[in-house]
Amino acid sequence: MTSGKRNSFGARGALRSGAREYQVFRIGELEKRGMGQPSRLPFSLKVLLENLLRQEDGAFVKAADIEALSRWNPAKAGQQKEVNFMPARVLMQDFTGVPAVVDLAAMRDAMRAMGGDPKKINPLLPVDLVIDHSVQVDQFGTNQSYLLNTEIEFQRNRERYVFLRWGQKSFRDFRVVPPGTGICHQVNLEYLGRTVFTREAEGATFAFPDSLVGTDSHTTMINAIGVFGWGVGGIEAEAAMLGQPLSMLIPDVVGFKFHGRLPEGATATDLVLTATQMLRKKGVVGKFVEYYGTGLSSLSVPDRAVLSNMSPEYGATMGFFPVDAETLAYLRFSGREEEHVKLVEAYTKEQGLFRTDSTPDPVFTDTLELDLATVEPTLAGPKRPQDRVPLRDAKPSFLKSLEGTPAKHAQVKSNGDLYELGHGSVVIAAITSCTNTSNPSLMIGAGLLAKKAVERGLKAKPWVKTSLAPGSKVVTDYLEAAGLTKYLDALRFNLVAYGCTTCIGNSGPLPEPVAAAIKDNSLVAVSVLSGNRNFEGRINPLVRANYLASPPLVVAYALAGRMDFDMATEPLGKDSKGQPVYLREIWPSPAEIEQSVRAAVTTGMFRKEYGDVFSGTEEWRKVPVSEGELYGWEAASTYIQNPPYFDAMPRTPGTIQDVRGARVLAVLGDSVTTDHISPAGSIAPDSPAGKYLIGLGVKPGDFNSYGARRGNHQVMMRGTFANIRLKNFMVPGVEGWWTVHMPSGEKMTIYDAAMRYQQEKTPLVVIGGKEYGSGSSRDWAAKGTLLLGVRAVLTESFERIHRSNLVGMGVLPLEFLPGENRESHGLTGTESFDVTGLADGLTPRKKVTVRVAGAGGAQKSFPAVARIDTPEEVEYYRNGGILPFVLRKML
Repeated sequence: MTSGKRNSFGARGALRSGAREYQVFRIGELEKRGMGQPSRLPFSLKVLLENLLRQEDGAFVKAADIEALSRWNPAKAGQQKEVNFMPARVLMQDFTGVPAVVDLAAMRDAMRAMGGDPKKINPLLPVDLVIDHSVQVDQFGTNQSYLLNTEIEFQRNRERYVFLRWGQKSFRDFRVVPPGTGICHQVNLEYLGRTVFTREAEGATFAFPDSLVGTDSHTTMINAIGVFGWGVGGIEAEAAMLGQPLSMLIPDVVGFKFHGRLPEGATATDLVLTATQMLRKKGVVGKFVEYYGTGLSSLSVPDRAVLSNMSPEYGATMGFFPVDAETLAYLRFSGREEEHVKLVEAYTKEQGLFRTDSTPDPVFTDTLELDLATVEPTLAGPKRPQDRVPLRDAKPSFLKSLEGTPAKHAQVKSNGDLYELGHGSVVIAAITSCTNTSNPSLMIGAGLLAKKAVERGLKAKPWVKTSLAPGSKVVTDYLEAAGLTKYLDALRFNLVAYGCTTCIGNSGPLPEPVAAAIKDNSLVAVSVLSGNRNFEGRINPLVRANYLASPPLVVAYALAGRMDFDMATEPLGKDSKGQPVYLREIWPSPAEIEQSVRAAVTTGMFRKEYGDVFSGTEEWRKVPVSEGELYGWEAASTYIQNPPYFDAMPRTPGTIQDVRGARVLAVLGDSVTTDHISPAGSIAPDSPAGKYLIGLGVKPGDFNSYGARRGNHQVMMRGTFANIRLKNFMVPGVEGWWTVHMPSGEKMTIYDAAMRYQQEKTPLVVIGGKEYGSGSSRDWAAKGTLLLGVRAVLTESFERIHRSNLVGMGVLPLEFLPGENRESHGLTGTESFDVTGLADGLTPRKKVTVRVAGAGGAQKSFPAVARIDTPEEVEYYRNGGILPFVLRKML
């Protein structure tokens, strides 16, 4: 969908760049016609406005939609005006991409069964899937770690890779970046992202802003180069792939003004953790954040990428940076063709999308600002990214978190080393994740710190599992060129993978003696990682306190080995002369880092690593490719199964019905994340999913992770609500996958209870608190909820993506009225529920009635808001979700 059939405002015209002419839709024409002042719009809304101009068709996009956005008034923001946005492309990582491709394959089967043409099921937008989440840190600390982890990855994931090779060959406009290349967001930033997109259509070449949706919430990293996009669930991404625009409400836009420069010793990681805390306090959930001010000119694109990447952590839909001179310099430096960079400059300047320090400030819904000079070294933890802790306060803050916990110590003998572990021992130190490994200054900084540490005779503590998992091969190229690889290796920060590891839960097992000491003594062990996610139970099941930090600080904590350590006053160790070595003595200066970056990082590295990026290694090319437009499902596969979403689906949808006689599956508290809801991380042998796999003959050592098994709904539905730290108030004092079946009162696993309720034909509800579903955009948090038989989720508030995904799977999101919650209504989970007001005509955000019958016969009712926010979502819900809706349209 490059352009609609209408041009009501005369915006279409020609733009010449170099020797070529492009068709564009000029935003400035609206102002000439008296349609408000779009020139003063936030840059992000200008991009959305161009999208509406280009997509105007009188159906999905109407002239009134364009005028409403052109006249956007922040004083009247939040008016809930709905518009439809069509991205230029779709980006996937394999954890969420595999189930999306599974669904497309299942849709082909359903299309054939219903008498349609399976070949109609194809992406209608370009789709790139980067295999980056499947590798796990099994081996570490040696020069063979990368090769061994890659070998294990291919052994574990053969079934998935066979399936993706089939998809790559069977579907049009679908490309796969093979394993061992990098993290999808860094590959997107360094190679796939275009800033200005071009496409041939209608006998002409159209130029327009690059935009995308991705099946990972950190898709926002690409906002750093002015690309408009964010993370969505796999359900929404599939709909976009199949030509359905994304329905959205024109968002509030919060401007974040930067001025000044970062001081010596402060990094982009410190900046983003500071900004995350500020933005969480401000409240930006469901809003755009747009950075502006003269301080932007002191931030490189990799620095900006750190800020954009963590948009989900501060709750925003995206964190947008306008195009400026730094953007153009980065595009050139990272190997984009000069002709394209000149087009980016010409197009953005023509459209008023190019920023300079003299550009007037846009008009925002709300603003906040930060003097970059006030940023100081920082961590975040022990449980959430927004819990910022200044480095100087890290020790007392951690000790405070231990209050009431009896001191314990354990003697450990491992590989000839004898040492003592206690509360606060750092057992994982991981340089990982797209957040920071995209930034040469941070990575070179870590390497320089390692160099100085090794030269002073320091070593990483023997109980620390160390790892280096960069986001692209360019990183190891420049670390080697800078002469820093050998020093990182000396501290056992050997390369373990090119992919997303620790912050996605792929940290792998701890050495058995360390694991045993933690388990036997209930130690509060610690991880320090340069990632973006430190939620409970995510990094490693045995690690209870997790801290986000810059790559240099990750190295520092590997040297210290403890979280109850004062980096300012305590020595990291002693040098060869017995003199104490302090962090301040080995911390590299900004000048050292800049000099090394300039000398080591070259454009040729980007061109070399991305020159043939889709071919992959010989091992990838040896993966067999099956033929045919329909996939040959293997009944014995424990990774890929045909999901039941389209079983016995009629050609036309039924009518919307009220929910009657529902029971409660779980009663949950505030800030329940998709890590609590969705299957994520390792699979416990005693969990419902673990027992299922053991029953199929899979050994625990071959379980792999939930993420790797997302193509098998049998595993995933058993892992839904199975997080080891889940607190269900129906079973007080117990954590994990437990609930109480009603009315029998029997305690059982959530999966077993759900299956029993299905046999009894009893629908289910889940009750939650504030910010329900915050965290990554996981489609399985919604898919698993549906497959367990949940018809409605009743909470105080929803995270944006999860609410949308519930609707996309045909599950009803309900919100208490402001000031009300489960406590105010006295809900315990023992009651039965009716939800009425749906059958007599569902409209966006309709108030419905919840009727509650208690065990003693007492009854009450109260209103709630059906968080189906747009007319399109009403249709999705009527059809049982987005995919049945799309399938019926394509028949």
